[in-house]
Amino acid sequence: MYIVKRFFTMLLTLWIIVTLTFLIMHMIPGDPFSNDSKTIPEAVLQNMRARYHLDEPLAVQYALYLKNLLVLDLGPSIQSKTTDVNTLIARGFPPSALLGIQSIVIALIAGIALGTVAALFHKRPLDYISMFIAIIGISVPSFILAPLLIKYAAVQWRLFPVASWGTWQHTILPSLALSVTPLAVIARFMRTSMLDVLQQKYIRTAEAKGLSTWSVVIRHGMRNALIPVLSFIGPLFASVITGTFVIEKIFAIPGIGKYFVDSIFNRDYPVIMGTTIFYSVILVVTLFLIDLSYRIVDPRIKLSSKGD
Repeated sequence: MYIVKRFFTMLLTLWIIVTLTFLIMHMIPGDPFSNDSKTIPEAVLQNMRARYHLDEPLAVQYALYLKNLLVLDLGPSIQSKTTDVNTLIARGFPPSALLGIQSIVIALIAGIALGTVAALFHKRPLDYISMFIAIIGISVPSFILAPLLIKYAAVQWRLFPVASWGTWQHTILPSLALSVTPLAVIARFMRTSMLDVLQQKYIRTAEAKGLSTWSVVIRHGMRNALIPVLSFIGPLFASVITGTFVIEKIFAIPGIGKYFVDSIFNRDYPVIMGTTIFYSVILVVTLFLIDLSYRIVDPRIKLSSKGD
């Protein structure tokens, strides 16, 4: 019952996002052909607007878009006249997904390790060092860190390619740039959560049985300490995906971020709508999977809605 209710909630959320994005986009004065109004004859402009239904009333445009969306047709790109939005997303998603997944994996592994070490060595040098690293990670945004990585790791030390896309080496620097901030946030969450867990009675019972500290932490402490971290992964995933817009521009990566940024400058309505919807689907599905993962981490948690 919970899964069914959550599914319809996801559909409602996506419909609200689609509606708001559509309305906000059309509230901006002008249209994709406004910049060409002085160089292209008015009759040609009218034909171009008619082709993309921009001459129709707003309600008609909205209804047509929803109709096409129901069959997963995101429409043609206005700027890339020979390519539709579905093709652009299919072309740009693999690089963006690879960067996002790599960044999340790096952030989770390093952040959990850093936070756990900080908790185990509370108020000792390793704790202070770990939290100092976390503060630096939170303070320095990815678009500042990216040029620094290019300058030193690529240009001066020549450890990795400067930019572009092709081999696994091209993914290292952008993934590192994207992972630093979420890594730092996860470390702070994990430290706080682990400190609380280490004070619980069952941890002291496990220690009294003669188990080593690391055995107690890994087998008994980490599972419960991860629950607050899991609640953060959904928004974290969204922030990493959003961060790829800038990082993809800096590293000249042919991901969805490139198409999204270009579509905003070009007022390419179908691409703006398509990429927004695509990222929204990823976000709501991720949040749903995170809810399901609570049960895996702690079988005592039951998934249910109010009134079930």
